[in-house]
Order: sequence, then structure tokens, then C-alpha cells
Amino acid sequence: MLTEIRHRNIVKLHGFCLHNRCMFLIYEYMERGSLFYVLRNDAEAEELNWSKRVNVIKGIANALSYMHDCKPSIIHRDITSSNILLNSSMEAFVSDFGTARILDPDSSNQTLLVGTYGYVAPELAYTLLVTEKCDVYSFGVVTLETIMGRHPGELISSLSKTNSTQSIILKDVLDSRLPLPLKKDAQDVVLLVTIALSCLSSTPKSRPSMQQVAQQLSVSKQPFHVCFEEISLQQLMNRDMFVVGRN
Repeated sequence: MLTEIRHRNIVKLHGFCLHNRCMFLIYEYMERGSLFYVLRNDAEAEELNWSKRVNVIKGIANALSYMHDCKPSIIHRDITSSNILLNSSMEAFVSDFGTARILDPDSSNQTLLVGTYGYVAPELAYTLLVTEKCDVYSFGVVTLETIMGRHPGELISSLSKTNSTQSIILKDVLDSRLPLPLKKDAQDVVLLVTIALSCLSSTPKSRPSMQQVAQQLSVSKQPFHVCFEEISLQQLMNRDMFVVGRN
């Protein structure tokens, strides 16, 4: 599978060795390491400014859209900040396909629960059914993590509580190591958080597809006529950006 897929935001496989006790993959070298590392190192995180973070998320979205659009679809199943690698220009590459699965149209696609705690779609715990929407959920988590500079576990827990997001102001959850975004960056951040919240829907069918996400990130932004510093997460959750089908 890895030798056949080609995308500018998927880490390139140069070769592999499978021989008795010697088994390894040779990937393209990523100078900046993982997104997880960069976000947890203050100097690196400050270098990863808002525009670079936006580009990181766009790269992830484009890679997942490509994988899901393959015939048959490829589901990564472990999208985390540790599995997103950055090159010297801070461009994102999806890596670590050890848990990836090719969807079988003639199968139920049920499987053992795999993935990383805090990134796994909630429905997998009781259905064990793998779909593209599992990656969509994980993408939502990584998007918020990139914007917040930390794992959004507590925030995600609060999303299911009635009216809890009404009092949460967007600017208060952004990575405090960066100055508040201005103009285009602010518009991009609003869009990314809006998309992330849609991806985190507890109902898989209510989540957008990665194709829809990638398309939304590639078109001109719709202005949000509210002062950036007054935008609440509830307002973003109420934005209707996608016509969600049954994918």
C-alpha cells in the first residue's frame, strides 16, 4: 500500500527490509520531528506561527482526503500529533501507517480497537466499525491541539455538556505563546476551529468528509461579522458550513 500511494503530504517510503528478525522501513527524513514535539517545545511552538499552523492542518486534511478517495479507501486509524511529521519548512506529512486499513466493500469492516487514547472516535468503543469518519474525528482533535498548543481533552469533554460552550471564548483557548491572530490569520483560525468542532460530532454521519474539509480549506473564506475577541465556541458550533451526507 505504502509503495503505491503518492501525495506531497504523506511521508515518502524509500524502501523496506523484511528478513527473519530484521524488519524496518526507510522513510524520507523529517528534520523538525513530530508535531507533538514542536507544540511542547516553547521555542519551536513560537516558530510555528499561526500561518504555519494553518498550513500544517491543510496538509493533514489534503493527505487524508487523498487516502479516503483511493479505491478502496485507506483509513489511517491513528491520526495523532505524534504521527504528523514536519520537514525543515514546517510542512506536515502524515506518517506511521502501522494500523492503517484498507476498507473492504464486501466486509463489515469491524476490527479490534486500535489507535491512541484521546484521539480515537467514541463510536469505536462500542461498534468496532472502521469508517472514514474515524479519521475525521481524529483530525478534529489534532486540529484543536494545533490551535491550542496542547491536547484538547478537557475542552472536548465540555462540548457534550449543555450550554457549556456558550461561556467559552475562542481567544481564551488559543495557544497563549503566540500573539492573538490578526486579519487573515484570525479568519483562518475561526474557520479551522469551526471545522474541528464539526469533525468532533458524537454522531459519525454528522461529521463532514475529509473531501469536504479539504475543499472548504481551499476556497475563499466567508467573513465572520463578529469581533474576534468576542467569538464564543457556541457561535462556531452553530455555523452550518457543510451539507453532510451519509458517507
